[in-house]
Amino acid sequence: MSSIDEYGHHAGEDTHGHKHGGHLHVHNHASGLDHLNKAFIVGIVLNIVYVVIELVAGIALSSVSLISDAGHNLSDVVSLVLALLAFKLAQVKPSQKYTYGYKKSTVLVSLLNACILLVAVGVILWESVEKLRNPHPVEGGAIAWVAGVGIVVNAFTAWLFVKDRKKDLNVKGAFMHMAADALVSFGVVVSGIIIGFTGWYFIDPIIGIVIAVVILISTVRLLSDSLRLSLDGVPVGMVSPDDVRRRVMDAEPRVSDIHHIHIWAISTTENALTAHVVIGSAEFEGAVKSSVKHLLEDMGITHSTLEFEYPDGNGCVCGDCGSHCH
Repeated sequence: MSSIDEYGHHAGEDTHGHKHGGHLHVHNHASGLDHLNKAFIVGIVLNIVYVVIELVAGIALSSVSLISDAGHNLSDVVSLVLALLAFKLAQVKPSQKYTYGYKKSTVLVSLLNACILLVAVGVILWESVEKLRNPHPVEGGAIAWVAGVGIVVNAFTAWLFVKDRKKDLNVKGAFMHMAADALVSFGVVVSGIIIGFTGWYFIDPIIGIVIAVVILISTVRLLSDSLRLSLDGVPVGMVSPDDVRRRVMDAEPRVSDIHHIHIWAISTTENALTAHVVIGSAEFEGAVKSSVKHLLEDMGITHSTLEFEYPDGNGCVCGDCGSHCH
């Protein structure tokens, strides 16, 4: 039995390498989404400015829909700041104490973001119900104009993340929040127009409740995915252990079995796997290792640790392997 580990980099390095076909391929996963730093900063600044404008307008106009939307946008600013912080932490080099660096912080941030949104939902529902019980006049036209600015700000911020939303859970969360906000702002515009023409002031808190429901729906999936990753579950959209076993054995005839398969997320962008691979002889080990790692990378698994077993007695047998025997 022999253990083959991909993590050949020294503590303090941000990259790792391994050989495929005699060539050394070096991967630097942390830099894959570096261009998003600017997108996060632009989104944060725009939304902070809009939150201030919307909050002041909401208080001045006594509009619960504007105040609620401002609160939601503020929670999104916090989410964007935390996501940016997570990206920065993910780039911290590994150390003797944290051998993966702080990559897992991206998962913790996505979970925290979901919790923040749930709190925002509770606050918005409370305020909306109170205003529904005690409605009072609001200026529909002004509400519509302020919310119209929100459509532009939120839609533009969502556009900053649209092409990378499938690559990272935090980016997906940012995109979902901003896209939902654009729709919510559109709803506030509609409510402002209706109030302006009809004087139906109860529409304002109803829109606040609709905003809360929209946020809740978009948060449930984010919360579920974040909890799954924080518990080291197989990432959503990733192949299952059974699929890995089937695909490896179909593609590599020298593998007679693969078991003890564990798949989890190192971060919201990187996935890892450990497995025992059974082959007929130690002479195939290098070639099979290269082949299997290629297959795993095609499945989105960038870190893999493979332990080889030889059931026919060739190579290492249990009892003679020292520390490699498990």
